[in-house]
Amino acid sequence: MASSPVTDPIRPPTLPGVGFYRRSVSIFLGALVLFIVAMPFTQYLADPGLMEGPLLAVVLICGVLAVGGRRKSLLLAACLAVPALVARWLWHYWPNPLHHGLFLALGTLLFLQVTVQLLSFIVRARRVDAEVLAAGVATYLVLGLMWAMLYLIVGFLEPSAFALPASVVSSKGFDGFNALYFSFVTLTTVGYGDISPAAPVTRMLAVLEAVTGVLYLSVLIARLVTLYTDRQT
Repeated sequence: MASSPVTDPIRPPTLPGVGFYRRSVSIFLGALVLFIVAMPFTQYLADPGLMEGPLLAVVLICGVLAVGGRRKSLLLAACLAVPALVARWLWHYWPNPLHHGLFLALGTLLFLQVTVQLLSFIVRARRVDAEVLAAGVATYLVLGLMWAMLYLIVGFLEPSAFALPASVVSSKGFDGFNALYFSFVTLTTVGYGDISPAAPVTRMLAVLEAVTGVLYLSVLIARLVTLYTDRQT
């Protein structure tokens, strides 16, 4: 009589599709926090891109590892991340609209893949642990980055898509840091008003991001509370 495999009742097996190795999602969360916190300080450098590029590379690589639990997921993420990084550095040293557009498009698709797989991981989790919590926070931050990419795409196609204060216009215009700032201000529904959407497309994106931010936090808290409650019963 064959014996059935012994499973740990306390720690369920890792869900497929997320995490190339253990703690991949936690490492990805750390990379996201480092990138967001370091971004304003790069603006004081003569060439911010020299610091933003490596930080972004770390985020993308960690993002690939965080969703690379399955071979297909790993391959898809790598196929998006590698050309995005190449296009990013080509745009830095040889500015070309094609390089910039390719980087933004591939980066947006990669963040979309990461968001979908992390959300799937949270929904399918059977208990609250460190990786589930890290996935919840990382997904929220990735949403902000993904919308920042979308704002940059719209700003790239339509320079008048945003109303900018004189201080921003006189410096570097609507660049990566300002897109990141506007995205998280919108996601958290703070809305300072210093940068505002001026085109119908950007206004629609801002509305969708604000609604997504509110709904995500509500659904995430409800899901985590449900998991915790089920664990206690």
